[in-house]
Amino acid sequence: MTVTASHTGAARWAAVRPWLGVAARLGLAAVWLIAGGAKVGDLAASGRAVNAYQVMPYDVATVIGAALPFVELALGALLLFGLATRLAAGISAALLVVFVAGIASAWSRGLAIDCGCFGSGGQLAAGQAPSYLPEILRDLGFLALAGFLLIWPRTPVSVDGWLAGPPVEDDDE
Repeated sequence: MTVTASHTGAARWAAVRPWLGVAARLGLAAVWLIAGGAKVGDLAASGRAVNAYQVMPYDVATVIGAALPFVELALGALLLFGLATRLAAGISAALLVVFVAGIASAWSRGLAIDCGCFGSGGQLAAGQAPSYLPEILRDLGFLALAGFLLIWPRTPVSVDGWLAGPPVEDDDE
C-alpha cells in the first residue's frame, strides 16, 4: 500500500486541527475576558466610548455600552470552558463585524476616537492621532479565530468535546 502525499497531509491536518481549535478558542476567550474585564468597572465610560462613534442616540449608546462588557465576559467564559463553542463563535463573529464596521465608519467620517475595545475609549485629545488600521486588522484576526471555531467548534479539553464523546473519524463539524 502506497501512502500518497495528500493522504499524509490530510492525516497531519486531522491531528493538528483540534489543537489549533484549542488555541483559537482560548485566544478568543482571552480577548473577550480582557476586553470585558477592562470595561466592567466603569460602565459609564463604556457607554461614552460607544457614543463616541456617533451612530445612535446617546441613551441607546449608553445602554449598549453598559451591556457590552457583560456580553464579552459571557463569551469569554463560554469559550474558555468550550461550552456552546459554535454559538459563542457565531456571536463573536457578529460582534467583530460590527466592531470593524464601526471603526471603519469612524475613520471614514474623520472622527478622532479611541475604539474603546479594551477600556477607556471616546474622543481623543487634540493632536492625538487615531490608529484605525491596526485596530481593524487586529479585529479581522480575531474574526479569523471565530471563523475557525464556526467551522470546527469541537476541540479537546472542552465541555463540548466531553459531552459529545470521542471524535468520529469523518467529523466535518
